[in-house]
Amino acid sequence: MDDRVEVRKTYKLFIGGEFSRSESGRSYHADGVWAARASRKDLRDAVRSARGALDGWSGRTAYNRGQILYRVAEVMEGRRAQFAEEGADDGEIDAAVDRWVWYAGWADKIHQVAGTVNPVAGPFFDFTLPEPVGVVGVAAPEEPALLGLVSRLAPVLTGGNVAVVLASEVAPRSAITLAEVLATSDLPGGVVAILTGYKAELLPWLAGHRDVDALDVSGAPPSLVADLDEAAADNVKRVVHPRDPVGESPYDVTAFLEMKTVWHPVGR
Repeated sequence: MDDRVEVRKTYKLFIGGEFSRSESGRSYHADGVWAARASRKDLRDAVRSARGALDGWSGRTAYNRGQILYRVAEVMEGRRAQFAEEGADDGEIDAAVDRWVWYAGWADKIHQVAGTVNPVAGPFFDFTLPEPVGVVGVAAPEEPALLGLVSRLAPVLTGGNVAVVLASEVAPRSAITLAEVLATSDLPGGVVAILTGYKAELLPWLAGHRDVDALDVSGAPPSLVADLDEAAADNVKRVVHPRDPVGESPYDVTAFLEMKTVWHPVGR
């Protein structure tokens, strides 16, 4: 019909596998749209949801996690036109899809590469085994918004962690579309939360939250980084400053793994 009114998309938060407006009712204008402006309570809800999903996600087989990450790539490939409409060019979309595939391949290999059998002087076996850190807060890079988010999120999930992500503040649209991909890719609810809003408002609370185990400050405003390091140190939170925020490396996976050592007597 000629007089049909177009249905416009509402850009919401992604918490616990569901899309919701901020509990405060606030929004902010960015990238040509009004996006939800997350509050401290939204952040707390996201952390609580992520903590509840940790055991289920980390307890899956590494092979199964890899299958799910590959499924993210499949669904994302089918939404190329939507990502293009939201500002990502073909090269960035290609790289983002391929990044999921690359990390999916590492899911059942990183433990063999990072773990080891240690030589010891005595009748013992000594094994080093990597385990996920837990709940990881991620400040996604501002640009490129899509590839930057995927580059920081994928390695966190590969190692069996869960994530609370603060999306690009200036270009939040692709982050919410990525959340729609995650919601339809067999990823359990709560494993990833994606919040939009002002990083300067939310990051200090994420850094100081005592139920967050690690923090990736890739997209943090430079003026905040020292304060975030200090807040994280208060509860011995790991802080990661990646050298290449939009690159791919197995070291980006191990950055969010704890190396646990197990001793076992020989012949007993």
